[in-house]
Amino acid sequence: MDIKERAAQAVRLKNSGCNCCQAVTAALADLTGMPKEQLIELSAGFGAGMGNMEGSCGALIGAVMAAGLSKHGNGVMPLARQINERFCEKCGSIVCKELKGRDTGKVLCSCDKCVENAVLIYGDVMGIK
Repeated sequence: MDIKERAAQAVRLKNSGCNCCQAVTAALADLTGMPKEQLIELSAGFGAGMGNMEGSCGALIGAVMAAGLSKHGNGVMPLARQINERFCEKCGSIVCKELKGRDTGKVLCSCDKCVENAVLIYGDVMGIK
């Protein structure tokens, strides 16, 4: 499965009941060495900006989690920084409430688009086509 197919799978997962973080980690599960079911459990509390829209986007967290697992925790900080910066450039923020326009009424990036972008950015940073 190529990275575009993974991104589409993540959006389907999001729309079938997974939160944004779960959707991203589940779509990347086979690249992490962890079972999909376990990743869904692990990432359950990271949706909706860590549960209250105040934190980082769950999709972004999922991409960074997957990078850490894919690299077995080694050399992850520069990758996390790249994923973070590219996500912010593409989506307009990394904070859930800002992305969803909670305080402004202006949505910067929909959940589906955040999920798709997070997977595509992960692929780009990790060199996966």
